[in-house]
Amino acid sequence: MAHAEGAQIGPSLLQKVARRARALIRRDEISLIFLGFLSGSIAGLFAAGILKASLLLHLGLFGSEHLSALARIEPRWRALAPLAGGLLLGVSGIFIRRWRPNRPVDPIEANALRGGRMSLSDSMVITAQTVVSNGFGASVGLEAAYTQMGAGFASFIGATLGLRRPDLRTLVACGSAGAIAAAFGGPLTGAFYAFELILGAYTPFGLAPVGAAAIGGIVSARALGVGGQFARTAISGVHLSDEDMALLALLGVLCAAFGIAIMRGVAFVEELFRWTRLPLALQPAVGGLIVGGLALVTPAALSSGHGATIALFDAAAPALSAIGLALAVKSVASMISIGSGFRGGLFFASLYLGGLIGQLYCQAIALYFPSVTLDSAISAVVGMTGLAVAVVGGPLTMSFLALETTGDFALSVLMLAIATLVSVIVRRSFGYSFATWRMHLRGESIRSAQDVGWMRDLTVGRLMRTDVEIARSNMRISEFRQRFALGSAQWVVAIDPLGRYKGMVFVPDAHLASADAGDADLDLASLSRLPDQFLVAEMNVKTAAQIFEQSESEALAVVDNSTDRRVIGLLTEAHLLRRYAEELDKARRELSGETFGAAN
Repeated sequence: MAHAEGAQIGPSLLQKVARRARALIRRDEISLIFLGFLSGSIAGLFAAGILKASLLLHLGLFGSEHLSALARIEPRWRALAPLAGGLLLGVSGIFIRRWRPNRPVDPIEANALRGGRMSLSDSMVITAQTVVSNGFGASVGLEAAYTQMGAGFASFIGATLGLRRPDLRTLVACGSAGAIAAAFGGPLTGAFYAFELILGAYTPFGLAPVGAAAIGGIVSARALGVGGQFARTAISGVHLSDEDMALLALLGVLCAAFGIAIMRGVAFVEELFRWTRLPLALQPAVGGLIVGGLALVTPAALSSGHGATIALFDAAAPALSAIGLALAVKSVASMISIGSGFRGGLFFASLYLGGLIGQLYCQAIALYFPSVTLDSAISAVVGMTGLAVAVVGGPLTMSFLALETTGDFALSVLMLAIATLVSVIVRRSFGYSFATWRMHLRGESIRSAQDVGWMRDLTVGRLMRTDVEIARSNMRISEFRQRFALGSAQWVVAIDPLGRYKGMVFVPDAHLASADAGDADLDLASLSRLPDQFLVAEMNVKTAAQIFEQSESEALAVVDNSTDRRVIGLLTEAHLLRRYAEELDKARRELSGETFGAAN
């Protein structure tokens, strides 16, 4: 009995290990690098498993692993597979929403708002749904499953060890880096995907663990015979004239416009399904039926488009009409798949669509301007880079993907220029990537994975003083003077007989009131300021600072809610700004790694 009580009171073996590991990671950077490598390696194994599961579904349902590369769907009943996948997602979704009523969090939102905390069970559900969506032929990519599972498991490891917020965010980025590096066979692509899209910034402190994770992801995926699934094309000896550069820059502009149209198209399809008032469980099935019909026009509508992307470089350039048809069908299929409720991303699809735009552009230039000769492969790579930057974001990520795909440094410099141009255009004219656009539609205001969660956590309730001086608004000024001597307090909160907030009283005002004029016989309400300006405990520091700026007051009362207005505290602008500056400096030091090795 005593032994059982001791086991309950004392820390478990797991807790002891976690505490020692946490202390070691905080004290020694090498430990975090090793943990990053481990997370990336596991993410690579997950990516390999996810891909094999999807290809197995492709083979069983369609008789081929690469659906978009098929010449036609035979027999035609196989085109009903997306419908079946939609039914499976819709029916299972009913039970999943009962089991997990809260909306799952992806790595970008986790790092931006939650300090890297993700649910492993939610990540497993999203991964399974993405595999079903892609495996049954919906026009979505697997990259959402790769990063969700890799980052979710990394977050689970970090939370188990009790890592600090910046270390946990870095570990989430490591999981994503390993997954993307394994998927594309490119360590630079994986690492900068993590920096640009998951962390929201490049930091020298994060380079070693994220880079190690990307390498670990490739190594583990290749050990399973997977890795580098993306198209490889050898483009060497690139010589571009000024005219070629100008035309390719114009192609980048067109890709930016097309990418914005795709993102808005997904939102339009979602709104269209809401307008139809179809039950949520039936929407993926209807979307799957439409995608299956489009697949009968051209199988390029199916899945992520990986097989068709390889064909863009391995086969002779198709006819202009065939490219236009594939581009139109794939675009509609992607918008309908995601808009109707299938799980997945647009990373792979944007690469295929961009390649189609590049080849279509190249052939159109040759048709209308015979004296101008653009290389179709270069145009395709420029289109892929431009559209991927427009939809996914990450100009450096896509530039390194072009470098690791083509092996040509001179061309990668051009890709960086195009990627930068597209990024600026989309940011200035639209302001979102596909992931942050989806968050915007849900009411979130974030535009990257930069850590702003601390700002939301820093609420008025955490900053306020609770020892606030309170007086009745019907109290005589003379009585107020006797109760609050000059210098005893600077601000007093006035309340009505029911205890509701009525305003702020500046104590020196009461002592300066002229007794000869009869001011001493007036009640306190005559001196109350800002009767309609107050703070609520749930407000974050940013909202509170805006209210201080509008009210031009040095202090404001804090109430429980806007209806009852029960006073629970007081907050001064000076204290708010000081704490805000302290948190900003803390975030800066964490980002640069200055706090590494600090005492526990």
